[in-house]
Amino acid sequence: MDSDKKKKEALQYHAEPTPGKIKVVPTKKYDTQRDLSLAYSPGVAEPCLAIEKEFNDAYKYTAKGNLVAVISNGTAVLGLGDIGAMASKPVMEGKGLLFKIFADIDVFDIEVDTKNVDAFIETVKNIAPTFGGINLEDIKAPEAFEIERRLKEELDIPVMHDDQHGTAIISAAALLNACELVGKKISDVTIVISGAGAAAVSCTRLYKSFGALAKNIVMTDSKGVIRKDRGSLTPQKAEFATDRDLDTLEDALINADVFIGLSMANLVTPKMLLSMANDPIVFAMANPNPEIDYDLAVKTRKDIIMATGRSDHPNQVNNVLGFPFIFRGALDVRATAINEEMKQAAVKALAELAKKPVPEQVNIAYNKTKLTFGKDYIIPKPFDPRLIGEIPVAVAKAAIDSGVAQIEIEDWNAYKQQLLGRLGDNNKFLELLIDRAKQQPKRVVYAEADQIQVLKAAQIAFEEGIAIPVLLGNKAMILELMNEIKFDAKGIEIIDPKSNDEAARRDLYTEKYWQERQRKGITYYDAKSLMRERNYFGAMMVNMGDADALLSGYSRSYNRVIKPVLELIGLAPGIRRAAATNLMITDYGPLFVSDTSINITPSAKELAKITRMTAATSRFFGIDPVIAMVSYTNFNTAKDMDVAKVNEAVSLLHRTYPEMVVDGPVQTDFALNNKMLKERFPFSKLVNKRVNALVFPNLSAANSTYKLLKELHKASSVGPILMGMKKPVHILQLGASVEEMVNMTAIAVVDAQVKQQ
Repeated sequence: MDSDKKKKEALQYHAEPTPGKIKVVPTKKYDTQRDLSLAYSPGVAEPCLAIEKEFNDAYKYTAKGNLVAVISNGTAVLGLGDIGAMASKPVMEGKGLLFKIFADIDVFDIEVDTKNVDAFIETVKNIAPTFGGINLEDIKAPEAFEIERRLKEELDIPVMHDDQHGTAIISAAALLNACELVGKKISDVTIVISGAGAAAVSCTRLYKSFGALAKNIVMTDSKGVIRKDRGSLTPQKAEFATDRDLDTLEDALINADVFIGLSMANLVTPKMLLSMANDPIVFAMANPNPEIDYDLAVKTRKDIIMATGRSDHPNQVNNVLGFPFIFRGALDVRATAINEEMKQAAVKALAELAKKPVPEQVNIAYNKTKLTFGKDYIIPKPFDPRLIGEIPVAVAKAAIDSGVAQIEIEDWNAYKQQLLGRLGDNNKFLELLIDRAKQQPKRVVYAEADQIQVLKAAQIAFEEGIAIPVLLGNKAMILELMNEIKFDAKGIEIIDPKSNDEAARRDLYTEKYWQERQRKGITYYDAKSLMRERNYFGAMMVNMGDADALLSGYSRSYNRVIKPVLELIGLAPGIRRAAATNLMITDYGPLFVSDTSINITPSAKELAKITRMTAATSRFFGIDPVIAMVSYTNFNTAKDMDVAKVNEAVSLLHRTYPEMVVDGPVQTDFALNNKMLKERFPFSKLVNKRVNALVFPNLSAANSTYKLLKELHKASSVGPILMGMKKPVHILQLGASVEEMVNMTAIAVVDAQVKQQ
């Protein structure tokens, strides 16, 4: 993407529709005067007096227990360096966003405008009563060491400098597993560290706590190997100085077992890599470009185990695997610190999780047949939904065992289930979907590419590596719009089905279509005329293998688009009627809503088939389907047509597919509130299960429900997803947003991946 365009897009993202990335939302009712009198004066006096008597009641009556401060002075921001406190604010807001979406932790970001260590510490100490924990961020070394050390000593809440410990924890888990795979003990391997900043020092200390020996460690900085005979070493560098006769990184890597890169791009050459010992372990973690390119490294050494900080290669060392879950565990037992035992517990839990069978949802998301513990999978993937159920548990147990926890957890299974149900795990679904599409992009036809919003969606899909667009429409108009939005046309196929340039292909499509439909009333003239229409032309492109998937419907009614799709693409074997579902990404979690677009008043048998297709679509995304068949009544035998057909459909499914988790008729609130369902209807197959799909008795109810969720609750909608088609084709909702069209592009690509397999 053009750098100016990328810059503009980044600025626009942060500015619109509301400046910034986080906000504060109320957690209590505030609708009436009574609510307000409890929230503020006079009711608020009671918790104030209670906290005055018992300090820890702040955890009971305020948000302190789930509130973390992300604090920086902006002296070491990402790859930007010392840009100042105010300029660091977007990064701190971003860290707050990650805390929320991964572990459901609330954050206030605080930018402290001082480089004076004492002043910084005093500021943090003065505001500490507000928070349950402190996450220090982007503070340069060596000041970062002193700031963290003193705050940990002087505060009674968890304090962690993520730049120091985040990379250390994740890379330590990866190192333990890599050593196991190559049959080497961590106490025996020689380790070369490139870099001597906060992360490098913390990594090395943590490796030593797991058995790495000081005599086997060499640390380098911009001047070369840090030796004991070098003058003016900081205390941190002196801690890891070697007495070995080595001068350069190249010298140090000869016969080394492990390379840990925390420095800058392209420092390691193929020659240096070849000089390392057998089965070298190389963690090149400089961002955005590693110390040696991944492809070059694995080409140079077939026996290498390689990790980077990048998401486009195996074994990404990503801090998001650590800090949200470490703080989650610490907060949940009201720990007074994050100590070495807790960090070590996080390391062990991450290492062990990589050895466990991977959920199908993760396999599907990363387009793998089966992720298994091995050289290309030594640490869990960042979007593994199990992380929140494993890491906080290990950290909380370590906090209790080491004596820094203030509350006990009696039922660990219940605690784990509570963690798995938190908001943080549910908002990763779209990212997983898009990551999966990027693994193997497909050619997607956009039938309305002369609509600027459609073209913007195609541009994003192309520039993000989700799909290879094929643009249908008036070529001159498309090129003009592409120029307007700075969409580089190089490598993009633009087709006007009406133009003379497409006469040969149009004739080929006409002949094929006529042969297939001539006994259904279509004349050759009809076929030739229809092939000038984009939806017919685009569908034939997919049919003939000239494209992998088709998207249409942004500017035309559903009926006008579905007709050519059904005629040309047709239904999958065994399917007699297509259906549509919308995948809603909600605070509750991913939720399928069916049928939102095609079947107006389906019969009982058709409802059963729609339910089966919804279940298949759910599995397509790696989600085990739990389906509620919705009505206005609960498990009632009323003679009303809708209730009767839902009852009949449920009975049919229970008889024919007893293993399927489906039940009804049930009201929507009971379907989504398992506590209510269990109290009133303990016999239901849905009890003690989380419903993730709703099948409605008619199109009006399903369509209205998904649009209500989208508009009132700002749930992201992916769909309508066309179910039961022979080939990948999906029809956009009239006037769909750019974001919705990008999501549908990812759906189309993944659909094509699966159908081609």
